[in-house]
Formats: sequence, structure tokens, C-alpha cells
Amino acid sequence: MEVSIIQMDIVPDIVPGEPQKNYTHALELMGEAMKDHPDVMILPEMFNTAYAFNFIDRVGDREARTLKELFVPFIKDTSVNVIAGSISNFTNDGLYNTAIVFSRDGRVVCEYDKVHLFGLMDEDKYLMGGQSLGLFEVDGVPCGVIICYDLRFPELTRLLALKGAKALFIPAEWPQPRLEHWRILQRARAIENQLYVISCNRVGKKGDDVFFGHSMVTDPWGEILCELSDKEEIKTIEIDLKSVDEVRNKIPVFKDRRADVYTLWTKT
Repeated sequence: MEVSIIQMDIVPDIVPGEPQKNYTHALELMGEAMKDHPDVMILPEMFNTAYAFNFIDRVGDREARTLKELFVPFIKDTSVNVIAGSISNFTNDGLYNTAIVFSRDGRVVCEYDKVHLFGLMDEDKYLMGGQSLGLFEVDGVPCGVIICYDLRFPELTRLLALKGAKALFIPAEWPQPRLEHWRILQRARAIENQLYVISCNRVGKKGDDVFFGHSMVTDPWGEILCELSDKEEIKTIEIDLKSVDEVRNKIPVFKDRRADVYTLWTKT
């Protein structure tokens, strides 16, 4: 599977109308990435508005309509799977941080709402927390998606792995100074769940927050196959999904789990 990471800056000081600039810029970068003929590409978290909560009632997408209107023609034309990062997304229930996954024919195959809200960036004051797993398939391969802060909660990735996920995609706006946490947690999730971890972190600034990029691809052994810079960058890399089964057969952690014991402990 060829994976393209679209590590991009986001217009930092949102005013009404500027999400269009972010959508346009994302599509331009996606067009560049198609030179490498990827099977799937991923964008960063909240790439349409960033954390523009002061303006969010005017700039957030409604039921992801703008995203779908702009992205579906591109996807149908290029026949590429897209993890459209995540967007600020209004529904009838409220505002969510939603990752939208498109198949090659432009169908939405997953809408995952971020479960764990990051209070340090006021997400819990403005957003609703998700209630479901981000499980989907890319060309028949079971995959999962989590968003940024979700990475700190190993239970979520383990549930995806138990349901068959062989690759985990992570759109993020992970800020300084926690670069080593970013690296270590991705390697940990890859090792303990024996799957590929593919992340896409934004770059640039918003107010006092600096986003360092360093998007990564980590294999099921926890080896970092590529790590991007702190600038806008497109990186395409091939991952060998057969290695997931090979690693899981070599060290059968899923077979050796003691779910019967864990259940007893959670009841006490």
C-alpha cells in the first residue's frame, strides 16, 4: 500500500470565509501527491478551520457538506482513498471534531468523531465527544483512525486492533513542546498492537501554539520508517501489510491476552 502524508499549514487566524483557503490548499497539495500514485492519503486534524473556536459558528462545516462537495470530484477523478484529516463539523447534536474517510469512488466509508477532548486547547468547552470506533477498510484492508489526543489512550487503539485493524491513521494538531511524547506514543501503539501507525501532524502557528509536524510512519516492530520535517511537506511511502501477520504470528500477543482476567479486574 502506497501512503501519502499531506503535512500542511492551516490558515492561523480564521475569519469568515477562510476555510475555503484551507480546502483549496489541501486540494493543491493532494494534487501534487498524486504524482506518486498513492493508494491512500491523509491530512491533518481540523485542517479546515484549525482551533478557531471564537469563529466556529461561522466557519465550521455543516454535516461535512463543504468537504464532500469539494473533495468527492477530486477523489472520483483520481481514484484515491482519502483520510480527510478531521474537520470542525456541525451536526444536529452539536459540534464535533470529525475524521471523514472516502473510498476511491468518493463514498464516505467512515465518519469518526474524536472521543477524547483536549482540555488544554478548550476542546471540551466547544466540542461533543464521539461515541463510536473509527473502523473502516482501505482496498479490503481493515484500518482504524483516531485523532491526536486519542493517541494517549491505549484502550482505543487496542479495540481497533482486536477488531482486525492492520493500519492506524492519526490526523493531529500536536503542539510543542511534546515532540518526544508524540514519537514514543506512536511507537508504543505500533509495538503493542503489531500494526502500522501513520500520522499526519500540522505545521505552523496559531497564537502561542506552535505545531512541529514530524508526521511519521511506524511499522509493527515499532521502527520509524519515515519522519517528516517541521515544514510543509508531502511524503509517500510504501508499507508492506503482510508484515503485520508475520509479526503477529511471531509474537502472538493477541493469542496470549487474558481477557478473562481483565474482565474480573474491571468488575472490582
